Amino acid sequence: MAKQSDTPVLDTLVAMTVDSIERCGLDEKTFILTRLAALAAMDAPAISYLAHVDPALKADLTPEELQDVLVAIAPVVGTARVMSAATHITEALGITIALAEAQAEVMAETEARTRSKP
Repeated sequence: MAKQSDTPVLDTLVAMTVDSIERCGLDEKTFILTRLAALAAMDAPAISYLAHVDPALKADLTPEELQDVLVAIAPVVGTARVMSAATHITEALGITIALAEAQAEVMAETEARTRSKP
């Protein structure tokens, strides 16, 4: 039997994502754009987009490419879902920036404390 985890849902989602990546023949950028389009189509919450921020950055996805995907799917999924997706993507980016800023602040405080010790 498998070892019990403190985060079984997250572990399952990670395993599913890894399996999807391994079985997919798309390049990184196309893979992320496709997943973002699917999230928009299903009106996913901001937290779902949050998991794709780092892979999008690593794939060198530009804001223009993301906008192009939203433009391309708008006639199929509708205005409301595209606008909702844009809002959720913005929220996810804001969360990412806030987390990065908080991490940088903690690191700066730690470094300052280290320097001030004799």
